[in-house]
Amino acid sequence: MKKEKAIVVFSGGQDSTTCLFWAMKQFEEVIAVTFDYNQRHKTEIECAKNITKELGIKHHILDMSLLNQLAPNALTRDEIPVKDGGEGELPSTFVPGRNLLFLSFAGVLANQVGAKHIVTGVCETDFSGYPDCRDVFIKSLNVTLNLSMDYQFVIHTPLMWLNKAETWKLADELGAFDFVREKTLTCYNGIIADGCGECPACKLRKKGLEEYLKVRGGL
Repeated sequence: MKKEKAIVVFSGGQDSTTCLFWAMKQFEEVIAVTFDYNQRHKTEIECAKNITKELGIKHHILDMSLLNQLAPNALTRDEIPVKDGGEGELPSTFVPGRNLLFLSFAGVLANQVGAKHIVTGVCETDFSGYPDCRDVFIKSLNVTLNLSMDYQFVIHTPLMWLNKAETWKLADELGAFDFVREKTLTCYNGIIADGCGECPACKLRKKGLEEYLKVRGGL
């Protein structure tokens, strides 16, 4: 795969940045694509810009503001509180159709630039119950994209079966542990690095980090 080209769906967060480093090891050319859907914190876009600039990665930012209009949620509306789902409900941070649209547009971009590989950081192990993070959805969409454009895409999900501690381990193995820890944005409150420590995303990230550091040793 080293001589081939890949598109990485990139938010500037822990998972997508780990996937970006993974792709840089796997493919000769890597292009990042970030989607602007008027998310709650524009810091996410700036963080993605800064990371790709530092790593020398070509970066596309695509306007997906229609998603904001169709799917109001805690990531796009200040008045909607961030909270986990309860009693079978999805978390308030779930954006219906987000990964379906993001990966579909990543496929269109990949087709335009001659890339057959699409990389995304979705995960079924440590996820918030989002249906569009499941392996079965990714496999289904992979087939659909191939049929829709008569083009043989491969969607890669390096984190699909990893928990957060294992994701930190992968970043470490890629030589990106400190980079990911210090320069990525996972926090729902828009705070880079270790974040606010209180939102669901920060708690999950911190728990995984602490678990990994126990095994790794040191800070």
